[in-house]
Amino acid sequence: VRVIDFADVDTIDLAIDGVDEIDPALRAIKGGGGAMLREKIVASAARRMIAIADASKPVARLGARPVPVEVLPFARALAMRRLGELGAVPTLRMVGDAPYRTDQGNIVVDCDFGLIGDPERIAAALQALPGVLGHGLFIGEIHVIYVGTLRGVERHDRPDVRLSVTGVA
Repeated sequence: VRVIDFADVDTIDLAIDGVDEIDPALRAIKGGGGAMLREKIVASAARRMIAIADASKPVARLGARPVPVEVLPFARALAMRRLGELGAVPTLRMVGDAPYRTDQGNIVVDCDFGLIGDPERIAAALQALPGVLGHGLFIGEIHVIYVGTLRGVERHDRPDVRLSVTGVA
């Protein structure tokens, strides 16, 4: 397999990644590992996005886990205030005594919104905040999820999309 720099790629056929939480509409929270901006870029470039998860990840409604938000360090105080104004309880992610840094050198603010009634609205509001570079709400990127359970693997398609194994509907 030839490995190339993603910076040289504008489209990929398939992306496969895990999720932190996923609802029946295949809206998800990702980024527990701090790479949600890169993960969203890859998912956006993919013609098809497949999520994989264990049985603990599907939820009726997103929000049991915080939504990670990638913030430019320069905008930390402003972003923390604005995130609070959106209804989140923002917590700066730390590693020891220092803020966690993403691969791009940015910081992550974990935002507890409680159960999220309108993920699309929250995603749009987060993206509009000055200093916010990305967030872990994945709203339309995921096409199908495979969930490993004690009974085997279950497949769930996004309600508005049906993909075959070959990618042909």
